[in-house]
Amino acid sequence: MDLFNQKPLAPLAEQLRPQNLDEVIGQQHLIGEGKPLRVAVETGHLHSMLLWGPPGVGKTTLARILAQSFNAQFIPLSAVFSGVKEIRAAVEKAQLALQHGQRTILFVDEVHRFNKSQQDAFLPYVENGLFTFIGATTENPSFEVNPALLSRSQVYKLHSLSIEELKQLQQKVFSLQDFKTFSIDEDAQTLILNSADGDGRRFLNLLEQLIHTAQAQQQSVISAALTASSLGTQLRRFDKGGDSFYEQISALHKSVRGSHPNAAIYWFSRMLDGGADPRYLARRIIRMAWEDIGLADPRAMQIANDAALTYERLGSPEGELALGQAVLYLACAAKSNAGYMAYNEARAFVKQHPSSEVPVHLRNAPTKLMKELGYGREYRYAHDEPNAYAAGETYMPDGMEEPSFYQPVARGLEIKIADKLAFLHNLDEEAGQNANK
Repeated sequence: MDLFNQKPLAPLAEQLRPQNLDEVIGQQHLIGEGKPLRVAVETGHLHSMLLWGPPGVGKTTLARILAQSFNAQFIPLSAVFSGVKEIRAAVEKAQLALQHGQRTILFVDEVHRFNKSQQDAFLPYVENGLFTFIGATTENPSFEVNPALLSRSQVYKLHSLSIEELKQLQQKVFSLQDFKTFSIDEDAQTLILNSADGDGRRFLNLLEQLIHTAQAQQQSVISAALTASSLGTQLRRFDKGGDSFYEQISALHKSVRGSHPNAAIYWFSRMLDGGADPRYLARRIIRMAWEDIGLADPRAMQIANDAALTYERLGSPEGELALGQAVLYLACAAKSNAGYMAYNEARAFVKQHPSSEVPVHLRNAPTKLMKELGYGREYRYAHDEPNAYAAGETYMPDGMEEPSFYQPVARGLEIKIADKLAFLHNLDEEAGQNANK
């Protein structure tokens, strides 16, 4: 056998690339019976679309299958390497194909990397039907794709592959003629499934790497020891500036707000594991304390601030323990967004109403002229009043009723705050009744 003249085998991901919708693993919400992409193929109604999802879940594969199903010319572009020149060349190819009665699918990978003018360049050809546009993106199209192009495309969200779906991929690998003699033990399988993190392409690449390593060591069983030594440190899929980042911080915040400490510490750990900056997490933890706990438990703000300072002193990984415990405390603390809502309502109120003069009795009178003008003359010093409260006094501009921005909740310290405000309100009412007698 001439080893030097043998053609190299294509990577596993390419060898196992599905040729039709029935061979696709995952995304059944799009390609299952009666689902939109299968209906498009069965009815012959192809339309422009954006395939939005994490890496390695089949965006390019689906685009290729659609082109093949419609017997269309498939022109792939990568927004990383392509520009206006490549777009023009694609338009010329589409025009030539149309002259021969063939449709064209223009597939743009990572379309979010094209700037506005480059994205706009597609619009006339999408509108006149020269080609069907399919864009693939890992970022939220609402933020990264021009509204004009977005409005002309149907958005389909693709999901990470589940553990069971990755296992189906594994079965396909070991059914190939070249790999039938190999197997993988349960612990090794768990390691590679976790390392793949829902990315089918990554899973196949990792498995292929392990098979070649086992082959080189003349082993037929891929063990956990071989897997651990071969894979090394594998970071999970985590884009510090992309959707995965913001989805996880949202999950962390909502878990704290929902008083689920186990979920909160899970998402916190996931973000650290993915490479999130602990200082960013510290800032978000402080924000959670003020937004979702507020005056129901003022200790939460102190603990959040102390945890951030502790991290600054200790750094990673020791300081991360303080942040983690702050997350747990916040998740367990009494919740109130009353202060947050009061602040937002007050800001909105001030913007919507004209500026009003400060009442004369509330003005300071540091000069003789100001005193002569009556500044502060009828001001009642609260500390000299019963209960240190000037019952019946008003602190709003003249003629303006006092709004009810702050509404304490019946949780934590705000129970006592509400009781006090109710007591003071009763004093105001009694003072008003006495004044009217």
